[in-house]
Amino acid sequence: MSSESTLQKPWLIYGAYGYTGELIAREAVRRGYRPVLAGRRLEKVQGIAQELGLEAVAFSLDAPERIAEQLGEFSLVLNCAGPFSATAEPMMKACLIAGAHYLDITGEIAVFETAQALSQQAQAAGVVLCPGVGFDVIPTDCVAAALAGALPDATHLSLGFDSRSGFSPGTAKTSVEGLAQGGMIRRDGVITTVPLAYEVQRIDFGDGEKDAMTIPWGDVSTAYHSTGIPNIKVFMPGSPKLIKSAKRANYIRPILGFSWVQKLIKARIAKTVKGPNEQQRAKMPTFVWGEARNAKGNVKTARIQTANGYSLTITGSLAVIEHLMAHSVQGGTYTPSTLVGSDLVSQLPESGSLVIE
Repeated sequence: MSSESTLQKPWLIYGAYGYTGELIAREAVRRGYRPVLAGRRLEKVQGIAQELGLEAVAFSLDAPERIAEQLGEFSLVLNCAGPFSATAEPMMKACLIAGAHYLDITGEIAVFETAQALSQQAQAAGVVLCPGVGFDVIPTDCVAAALAGALPDATHLSLGFDSRSGFSPGTAKTSVEGLAQGGMIRRDGVITTVPLAYEVQRIDFGDGEKDAMTIPWGDVSTAYHSTGIPNIKVFMPGSPKLIKSAKRANYIRPILGFSWVQKLIKARIAKTVKGPNEQQRAKMPTFVWGEARNAKGNVKTARIQTANGYSLTITGSLAVIEHLMAHSVQGGTYTPSTLVGSDLVSQLPESGSLVIE
């Protein structure tokens, strides 16, 4: 079943009063769009909606069937409410019931794998499921797809980014959950748990060589589904002190997994962490890198400079929505590159050219 070539009904931003959700809502209005804003708490949604002249609704994510009742009038949901470990699965299942496309801005491996598990249901429902339409994981996913095109028989893929964007409250909370779960790589096609900072390399992401460590980034899931490459690692630069701290955290991972510890840390984050403002974001470019290698030892390297992570999430998520407005797309689970194409990242504001050597 094919989806409509344009979004015939209104679309919805859930989590519109979070740091990134609000930024996306403001840019959507600036472009002339009229999304409906939603979240758990009506008073918070109404404050932003009234300022922007938009409709506001409120509902919780307790059960897919009840959520679906709220989604009947919408053609698409952009979920910006993290941690997505709690919000993505019920919203995806509700979208399948309601016949609404689902997008989100997650970087969580488990969410991507859940979406892949729902792919057949999405095909049958004519619904597009495409988590990760922000900085997590548009740039790295596009780099992965471009490298697979340049080296079709690649067996190993490394990806990474050098970003100075800092954390929003939602991203910081998600990172705390990730620490408890440990590192992740893909080995011989299987997602495998490894220690934090499992591997350390010297990498030039595009701004000079730096020490970098493996991180459990979403591409461990998505890059495999975009490229079929069976061995995948993702790297992020870190100071020697940060890398040592990450390695030490392996010893306290069991404690970090306790729910009461998670609640304490997240409560502190909510009080102390604020996302960067517009002026700060403008001074924070991101450098994205990837390297593919085949069994013969041939190597292809890719680099691209992009806007900071939050600005790219704003423009990237709206670019995917605009793609669904303009094109007929078969239902199913997608990554950003399989839905829009590997050139998506280079089309976004402040992106340079994607160069492969």
